[in-house]
Order: sequence, then structure tokens, then C-alpha cells
Amino acid sequence: MSRPLPRFVLTKQVKDRTRYYWTLPTHYRRQGCTLHKEHETALGDDYEVACGKEGAGGRAAVLNGLFDDWDRMRLGEPPKPKVEIRAGTVDWLFRTYKTSSDWKNRVSKRTAPDYEITMDLLADLVGQSGIRVGDRMVTSITPVVADKLYEKIRTTPVRKGKSERPRSAEKVVVLCRHAWRAVQRLHPAMFIDGPAWNPWDGVAMEKRKHATKPAVSREDVYAFAWGAIGLGQVQPAAAAVICFEWLQRPENVLAGYVTWTGYRSKDHPNQIRIEHHKTGEMVLHPLEEAVEGERVLFYEEAEQVLATLPKLGTGLIMKPGRTDKHVATPWDIHTMARHVRKLREQLGLPGTFTLDACRHGGMTELEEAELTDGQGRALSGHKSKAYEGYAKRTEKRALAATRKRYAHVLATQATAQAPTDRDADEAQPLVTADQNLRKNTPHR
Repeated sequence: MSRPLPRFVLTKQVKDRTRYYWTLPTHYRRQGCTLHKEHETALGDDYEVACGKEGAGGRAAVLNGLFDDWDRMRLGEPPKPKVEIRAGTVDWLFRTYKTSSDWKNRVSKRTAPDYEITMDLLADLVGQSGIRVGDRMVTSITPVVADKLYEKIRTTPVRKGKSERPRSAEKVVVLCRHAWRAVQRLHPAMFIDGPAWNPWDGVAMEKRKHATKPAVSREDVYAFAWGAIGLGQVQPAAAAVICFEWLQRPENVLAGYVTWTGYRSKDHPNQIRIEHHKTGEMVLHPLEEAVEGERVLFYEEAEQVLATLPKLGTGLIMKPGRTDKHVATPWDIHTMARHVRKLREQLGLPGTFTLDACRHGGMTELEEAELTDGQGRALSGHKSKAYEGYAKRTEKRALAATRKRYAHVLATQATAQAPTDRDADEAQPLVTADQNLRKNTPHR
């Protein structure tokens, strides 16, 4: 019994199997339709995957939908509004990725908006056929197509005065490589038959010099803190100090991970607890110690800043509620960023001053203090060598390194030039023997 076939679908008998193919009529090819070049037209040998139930779905329905959109554009009609995302398309892949556990566990709230912007950048790209990349089948994104998409994004200017956007193109490649891998694992039938492969693996990205993230100095941090307190903005002031002194990530500070119960608590009265959500590490920073019977405060000025904070909730950095000021809420990172930008302008601080730059400044200070890698990671909560990437190559670090190197050279030279006692003892008999040899040898 023959099954109904969708429009443009033909069958071919290959050995003992029936394979399905989406074949664009020559008439439309002559009209300029290139869907047969941009998409995988071999639909496989599974009827329901290729054609859906009773020939009303599957991969063929997606291709026919794309053809209908092209045909409407050819005739000058608006494309049909998309009520739902078709399964197997790039849009579907991104939606599936955002609902996966991989997204939930790996993508933080801070970076999620940036990821979504990157997805939209690729999905809304329009090819020569006039079809959005998001409407194309994932099987149509071959390695050759991936290379072309990377190149198009890299060389397409987004505003006047900027000819290329290499960073955006790199983000597309990295994100797509991971999203393809995550979704292919969950839905292998939606991808090309045979061994699993990823079209974004091996995309040759143009080498470029990566900009170094800015790092602010201790002087600028406290100029900002006391200036902000003077203007009645104690929350941004304390947030900057926490990021700098205790190396906490801004998103964690604003999400309430630094709590009042973790600051000089009953169990740890001389410490502050800093929880790093990204790495899962919890660091207890000592705040003081007794030296020869005298109390030494390690972060005296920082604690003076914290003393200006009102207790609005469990977190040190909280925002009063709009309707009820007694009900505090966490700060939105973008709202806080706007406050910091406004305050730095009022206080005459550099345009690179951000909460993230405060944290980078603190990390740089660890290196300038000549801490070992293990000591630095013990304070920053890093698990891997990512700690090394935060250290800035400042003149102070270069001078300290030069001093150590110069001292090493001098010590090596001194060791090589100074004879040891053993050398002197061994040299004496040799000289005496040589002298005796000369005395006993007759002159000719």
C-alpha cells in the first residue's frame, strides 16, 4: 500500500530500502530559487522523519514551508506569519538548546542575554535566496556554509566607522559549536545520517589581538566608594569595594551571595565568607589577626565602607522594593551598571571604571604583591589556571620581575667566579708539583 507523499517529494529504491528526496522543479530553479543548493534534500529512508504522519510533516514540510516563503516574496506578497517553529530548523535548535539542562547548568543569568543576542545575530541573517538562516534546516549548515556565515558576519559592518566585527563572528562560532553538539546528542535523528559531525568544528577564525580587560587601582576604587557615599549611593560604593577587596564577581555580589550572616558571623567572627557561584568555591577571607597582642585589621577601610550599608535583607547589596521599601530585592546588573556609569562621570573617574574592572584590579594587586599561584587562587577561588589570565602586565610587575631576574644573574655570576675551599686545596699541590718539575729539569 503506497503512502501519500508531500509536494516535491520523490522516492528512489536503493537496494531493499526506499529513500525520500525533496526535488525542486526546474521551473522554480530557473526563477532563481536556490533552496536545493542551500539545504539537504535527501530526506532519509524513514517515512515519518522525511514526510511526517500521512505525508503532512517531517523534513519535507519544513522545506515546503521555506519554498512557500520564497514564492510569496517572488510574487511581492508578505511571508506567512510564523505561528510555530518548525522542527529541525536552526530556530528549533536554538530553542531546544535554551530548554536543555546544558543551558541551565552552564549559562549564567548574566551571560544569557548576550548568548541570545548572538543566536539572533545568526538566525536573522538572510542568505542569497532571501531565506533566514533560522528557517533553514540544521542539515543544510555544512562546513562550507558555516565558513561562509562566519565570514559574512565578520565582514558586515554594524555601524558607521566600524568595518568589521571579528569578536561577534567568533562568538557565533563558539556558541554554535556547543549548541550543535548539545542538541545533536538529544535529537540525533534531526541531523545528518552517519557518524556525528559538527559543521562549526574547525572553522578557521582570523587571528586578532585580544584586548586586555581594564583593571582599576585601589585609589580609584576608594575615590569612587567615598564619593558615591557622599552622594547617598552606598550600594554601588560597597559593591565596588567587595569586588575589589574580596574578588567577588559582580553578578554574585548583586544576586545576594555576600550575606550579613557570612560577614563576621558567630562561627567566623574574624572572617567574611565569599561564595563563588561560577566555580562552586567558598572562600573565608580573614579580616584581622593579633600580632604581639595588638589587633591588626586587614581591610579597615573596606569595613568602614560596609558600615554605611543599611540592612535591607539577607544580602549586603540589596535594593529597596518599589512598592514596599521594607521588602528588599536583588539588584539587576544592568541597572547597577547604569548607576556606576553615572557616578563615575560625576566623580571624574576613567570611563573604564566598572564593577568588573574593580575585580580585575583586585586580581592584579594579588600579582603585584608577588603571591604564588597557589596563594592567589586560595583568595580568588579559581580552580584552574584561569587565574593567570586576570593578572595584568603592569610596570610594577615588570619591575619586580626584572629585580628578581637581575638578582638571579648576580648570584649566578658570583657563584661561578668565587672558588670553593676544595678548589683551593686541590690547586695547591698542582702548583707545587709544577714548580718542583721546573727545578729538577736541566736547562738545554
